[in-house]
Amino acid sequence: MAQKVSDHLLERLREWGVDRVFSYAGDGINGLLAAWERAGDNPKFIQSRHEELAAFEATGYAKFSGKVGVCAATSGPGGIHLLNGLYDAKLDHVPVVAIIGQTARSAMGGSMQQEVDMHTLFKDVAAEYVEVVNVPEQLPNVLDRAMRIAETRRTVTALIIPGDVQELDYSPPTHAFKMVPSSRDSVSSVPMPPEDQIRRAADVLNAGERVAIMIGQGARNAHEEVLQAADALGAGISKALLGKDVLPDDLPFVTGSNGLLGTRPSYEMMRDCDTFLMIGSSFPYSQFLPDYDQARGVQIDIDPTMIGMRYPFEVNLLGDAKATLQALLPMLHRKEDRSWRETIESNVSRWWEVLERRAKVEADPINPERVFYELSPMLPDNVILTSDSGSAANWYARYLKIRPGMRASLSGTLATMGPGLPYATGAKFAHPDRPVIALVGDGAMQMNGINELITIAHYAEEWSDPRVIIGVLNNGDLNQVTWEMRAMSGSPQFIPSQRIPDFPYAGFAESIGLTGIKVDSPEGIEGAWRRALDAQGPCLVEFVTDPTVPPIPPHATMEQIQAMASALIKGDPEAWSVINEGVKSKAQEFLPGTGRR
Repeated sequence: MAQKVSDHLLERLREWGVDRVFSYAGDGINGLLAAWERAGDNPKFIQSRHEELAAFEATGYAKFSGKVGVCAATSGPGGIHLLNGLYDAKLDHVPVVAIIGQTARSAMGGSMQQEVDMHTLFKDVAAEYVEVVNVPEQLPNVLDRAMRIAETRRTVTALIIPGDVQELDYSPPTHAFKMVPSSRDSVSSVPMPPEDQIRRAADVLNAGERVAIMIGQGARNAHEEVLQAADALGAGISKALLGKDVLPDDLPFVTGSNGLLGTRPSYEMMRDCDTFLMIGSSFPYSQFLPDYDQARGVQIDIDPTMIGMRYPFEVNLLGDAKATLQALLPMLHRKEDRSWRETIESNVSRWWEVLERRAKVEADPINPERVFYELSPMLPDNVILTSDSGSAANWYARYLKIRPGMRASLSGTLATMGPGLPYATGAKFAHPDRPVIALVGDGAMQMNGINELITIAHYAEEWSDPRVIIGVLNNGDLNQVTWEMRAMSGSPQFIPSQRIPDFPYAGFAESIGLTGIKVDSPEGIEGAWRRALDAQGPCLVEFVTDPTVPPIPPHATMEQIQAMASALIKGDPEAWSVINEGVKSKAQEFLPGTGRR
């Protein structure tokens, strides 16, 4: 039987090393589905519960595998559903290729069922490359370019293949005019800035007395060089949220996350430094960086579109972080005065003490900070952590101490709700031999996490280590938005928008064959985590937590808490408990033995 276009597509994906595609069936890709059957399910078809989840799964797979993630969807609604997950990949600079069906060419323009202008729809999310395959000879070049561009530019690309084209006999491009041949080979390069710019950067860094370093996910391949630079400069190191797993948190000069979800020592370091080095990050919150006239700045980044835009850097080095630092390190002079580093280390030590006390503040029934505090020392050395947008991200950013060998991620730039569990699915397909822990809120669970549990249950037997642990904070509230309303708008809680229906998360997990544990007292937290880590398959732990425990920003003062309390008195039904919890939490920073304030 002649090879169809759809057959050649799967063959070409296999040649690119694609071993799985995250998808959901629909008649717009019937030709592809038939080819999958003929190919013996190679690459493996991973069936999601919704196309958005398929895109999140592909993004999680790409983040944790370092490979290109691939997802597929039918025409019309299927393609539309992919978009949120694809924007998550695009904004976090993750390589994902989307394959989308389309109505037959003969029906285009005829208002056929499910006919959507897919090219226009995907033109923004796949701005680097989106193309419609109109004839068989076009396929190799279009697919190869989509894979190559996604991989090298760390972005989203898209192929749109009409249903009738999928079922045409495949014929390769010929050696003829207006035919475009292709080559499958991947490409790689290590960009380097010129030596004179590296020398200028060294001069700036050598002149500084109080150097602060901030790293993002772009520094992941350069962790040793970052540590050497920090040692020479006597610097502390803060981390953007996507860079949480680049360096371990048990290093005394690593200040943890920066920004609204960040730590007090990161805030203090940025506030007091006179020199600022940013590596592999596009951290957008300039209010958490040094004042514009405070510090001289140097940036290292591989992406020319993201450099020089977050701070008035004096020197912008366009290059690979590892290679650029290797060229920079011999030019750096070791700072003999270590008082700045000692101050940073003291602040970090104090901060961990503060967090311990905050986690032990009593709440009704469970302080969510304690859930994360007790988990942190139990984390397996090779764990993969995912989290979701919402208040869970605060505690993920602050409490979980990354150790060497761990990986962690969430939706950093889009900050969309819903990727926590599908990221975990993608992580398990990337590393089936490693335990994965997803830490999410009840809002994310009700949005799409409940459905993703079905997928996790369906595929768990395929993973050599079947442990996927889902920690759910059940507080009955869309808590992050509630706090944003309180803190940013001075508005009382709007119950109809913030309260969500009660749902038996642990009970539902049990109903589909998973282990379900419900915890409603602080005494049960440690035992529940241990039981989940010892489980022989996926396990969901539901923690009933207090929604009035505030995610206090790292720069908040007692005066600001009092001002928020004044706003709450306008009518928030939980005003007094919020005031109480906020004052108790902030007071932990002012207890005896905690050092300078």
